Amino acid sequence: MALTNREIADLFETVADMLQIKGEVIHRVLAYRNAGAAIRDLPRDLRAIAAEGTLTEIPNIGDTLAAKITEMLETGQLQFYEKLAKEVPPSLVQVLRINGVGPKKAKLFWQELGITDVTALEAAARAGKLRDLSGMGAKSEQKIIEGIESLNRYTGRTALGVALPAAQAILNHLMKLPEAVEGAIAGSIRRGRPTIGDVDLLIASDNAGPIMDAFVGMEMVARVLGHGPTKSSVELHNGLQIDLRVLEKARWGTALNYFTGSQAHNIRIRELALKKGLSLNEHAFSPVDESGTIIEDAPKILCATEDEVYATVGLPWIAPELREDAGEIEAAQEGRLPRLIEISDICSDLHMHTTWSDGTLSIRQMAEAAKARGKQYIVITDHSQYSAIANGLSVERILQQQAEVRQVDQEMGPDFRVFHGVEMDIRSDGTLDYPDEVLAQLDFVVASLHFSLRQERAVITRRLLNAIENPHVDLIGHPRGQLINEREPADLDMDAVFEAARKHGTALEINANPARLDLEAQYARRAVELGIPICIDTDAHSAEDMDKLPFGILTARRGWVTAESVINTWPVEQFIAWTQNRGR
Repeated sequence: MALTNREIADLFETVADMLQIKGEVIHRVLAYRNAGAAIRDLPRDLRAIAAEGTLTEIPNIGDTLAAKITEMLETGQLQFYEKLAKEVPPSLVQVLRINGVGPKKAKLFWQELGITDVTALEAAARAGKLRDLSGMGAKSEQKIIEGIESLNRYTGRTALGVALPAAQAILNHLMKLPEAVEGAIAGSIRRGRPTIGDVDLLIASDNAGPIMDAFVGMEMVARVLGHGPTKSSVELHNGLQIDLRVLEKARWGTALNYFTGSQAHNIRIRELALKKGLSLNEHAFSPVDESGTIIEDAPKILCATEDEVYATVGLPWIAPELREDAGEIEAAQEGRLPRLIEISDICSDLHMHTTWSDGTLSIRQMAEAAKARGKQYIVITDHSQYSAIANGLSVERILQQQAEVRQVDQEMGPDFRVFHGVEMDIRSDGTLDYPDEVLAQLDFVVASLHFSLRQERAVITRRLLNAIENPHVDLIGHPRGQLINEREPADLDMDAVFEAARKHGTALEINANPARLDLEAQYARRAVELGIPICIDTDAHSAEDMDKLPFGILTARRGWVTAESVINTWPVEQFIAWTQNRGR
């Protein structure tokens, strides 16, 4: 059975870890790791790309890895992995998830004690069998035990919606200290990835001591992993690891650039620096000789801003959300970087719920909350009747609701409009929840998949296409139905979805709820390339939910989305004209 994109990405990343434990050269390890990351971010099914014969056009995929992808697609297996598994136990990869255990220690535990998984390692550590190994000791053994306990609390990557508020709260707390000059959240949070590993914080200061002491002494800290003069690490009670670095302001630009990543983007920047006779690390640019060796007595180039870092290698500043080595370097060199959408571009919200279904506020209250947040118009889209668990509206109730929407619209006009719509279920059998004659009476229709998301690809794809092809459906809500860290997305044929949306002019949603962030960035980018309209909504069930819009904006920016591609950046007259001209 052919493997999915996600399964192939997982397998390549596992191979990378196994090769690293084995002691292979880092370039070979990175080849598989970078390939896994590229596949995970693909907006298209590998099967479709393989059928076109264009696998090698994927970033970081050459002929060798393309052949391995083809093998997995055709057989559901990878012989190289099977062979490697006879040399390195695949279960040993999980040992690398323990804080403080790298490839060398994992290999040591395996070869000296026959340990091949976390359970065996914990048993050995609690029995005192690790302390006598080379490079270990009683303290190191205790740290392993603490790391395993941490791993048991922290079961995976943290959702952006959890990590970003936690990081921001800590940074805000530290920035109140008089010693703090400038601060930033770096790492994958700054790049807007939907899930993150550890949190990276940077603060510029000439006096790091008080900042470090305040950091490790916070009430939310469960365990101090390290407490140094310029770097400290802590683990919060929820298992999230926070790393703080304090540096001088003169080196702020290089440090922020380095710790923002991604690794692949940083490698490209360092390559550009080498072409200019410079070596780049998180501290500075250093001149090198013809062999690439740093000239120790040559003056270094310090960069106080990221603009200076990019200017030094001949590039304009690149937005953090684009830094994935996914074409942003070439776009910068050729002057093709897009003007990414900003939160100020959004003037409406086209997906929200009220007390008529499962929301917490009335139509009037939601309208007032949206207006207070600077919006110019909204669409009320309560659930349809199939969502009985969400108090979905029968045909009779939705027509009753329309009268209240029209009244609120009239009362709040003319500078703020309230339109009547619905979030209509696409039923398990592929039919839509309301007949066309009901949909024709609504201003705006969102169609969404909520049930039977584990259907076979052909079946669930056909369900979505039925909605896209209906002339009354304006928008597909959270198209893939994912819940981050809780539910995998539906196995949709996204090529078919994109083609249908392009043909019928149906918009696709980026749902800003951090539990969804669906469409994901790579799919949003593909949609924009094909000219498919995008909509960034909060799916708000309360006033507070409207404040989750920044998560959707981050996701859109990661997908190279511009304001011109987003329908809820339009003035109300343009929005009305678009809905009326779609063949409704």
